[in-house]
Amino acid sequence: MIVRDIMSENVVWVTPNTSLVEVARLMQKEDIGSVPVYEQNRLQGIITDRDMILRAIATGKNPNSLQANDIMSRNVVTVSPDTDVHEASEIMAGKQIRRLPVMENNKLVGIIALGDLAVERIHVDEAGEALSDISQGIHH
Repeated sequence: MIVRDIMSENVVWVTPNTSLVEVARLMQKEDIGSVPVYEQNRLQGIITDRDMILRAIATGKNPNSLQANDIMSRNVVTVSPDTDVHEASEIMAGKQIRRLPVMENNKLVGIIALGDLAVERIHVDEAGEALSDISQGIHH
């Protein structure tokens, strides 16, 4: 099975100059924890709810004055729609990430979340192992 079979195709995204407040409202509206930052047919980065907490709130910056570009993660790991789901799962576990943008011909065509692997009952053991690996990487 390949990523195309289980990815979400209706990807919402923001531009680098989207305000942080607007990003947060989009996350709330769509009930999502990350949003790709996309502009000029290029994936610029990804912004997560965790990025907002650690790179904006925890540092004392004023969220009203920040844009996606100010706190997004750069060097985003991506996969193609034809990537095998085993490989996608291994990437997620190895990089300790929960979501992978799916790119085809430099175009954002989807996103695959760790939950997609489990919800579709594809590689449930791998998804559980990846989640376990990710969770263990979080230290308080």
